[in-house]
Amino acid sequence: MKSLRAISLTLAMILSSGIASAAPVLRAEITVSAPVVTVGDMFDDAGVLAEQPLFRSPLPGTTGNVDLAAVRSATARIGLTRFDINGLSQVRVSRAASIVDQTLLADLITQDLRHRGILGDGMTANMLFANPPETITVAASDTPAQLENLRYLPGNGTFSARFSLAGQAQPLDLNGSIEISIEAPHLAAGLPAGTVLRPDHIIMRPLPIQQADAQGIASLDQLVGMALNRQSRDGMLLRVSDVSTPLSIAKNDLVTIYYRKGLMTLTVKGQAITGAAEGAPLQVLNLVSKRVISATAIAPGAVEVSTSPVTLAGL
Repeated sequence: MKSLRAISLTLAMILSSGIASAAPVLRAEITVSAPVVTVGDMFDDAGVLAEQPLFRSPLPGTTGNVDLAAVRSATARIGLTRFDINGLSQVRVSRAASIVDQTLLADLITQDLRHRGILGDGMTANMLFANPPETITVAASDTPAQLENLRYLPGNGTFSARFSLAGQAQPLDLNGSIEISIEAPHLAAGLPAGTVLRPDHIIMRPLPIQQADAQGIASLDQLVGMALNRQSRDGMLLRVSDVSTPLSIAKNDLVTIYYRKGLMTLTVKGQAITGAAEGAPLQVLNLVSKRVISATAIAPGAVEVSTSPVTLAGL
């Protein structure tokens, strides 16, 4: 039993000695995101020294080579003197980065305008920077830029904004103007007067909000199923005044004239002198008596005389 315990102890000592003597192995190429390069970045099997800093990282988005002498000098300062150079004479060190461009900055302004309720559904904002910024490389981050402050003047559309950038102490100040547009209905093709609009007749296009406020725009619910009042061209902006309820009866249509009184219903053939939508008044010629009477359109091809007193001869 003693010999077994002795063997086990010996094996444990050999194993622990082997683990302790495992030297860190230098890497040929590394990519870091932090501003400093650590032992854990530079070496495999870095051990307890993994978090120790060695030297500053290159600028975000750049790459540099560190020769073996510089590596030995940096590791010596923290007490790491034994490592496997892995046959290398230098290490290639790259710094990860994030990109800040005009699109990202404009999106941040747009988000702020939506949060304030300035931009509603169907509205977009186009940023015009007075001094368009170049693409900026910053430290790698999930949020490479943040909008710290936005001053917007709706009267003239101007703005000034301050952004903070990842890894940079100096803020970025920008100014310019904002063009706000709203999706507005336009005709997809030229159509004749009287055309009953379908969804495929209409396309949505952006319209400057000032123009929309001045001219007024209609919703799709106000347009689909309605009839054009006049011949209309391709691309025309559609307003409520451009449409009306479709005619149930058109001029010169042959119709049946109904007269109801109590349980009695009389009918006679007629011809529309004017057109009318369902429920609207129109003039109809009684083809039997040749008299023009006032009636109400009740359905395609059907009209009803007024409920005011009417004599049979009047029909």
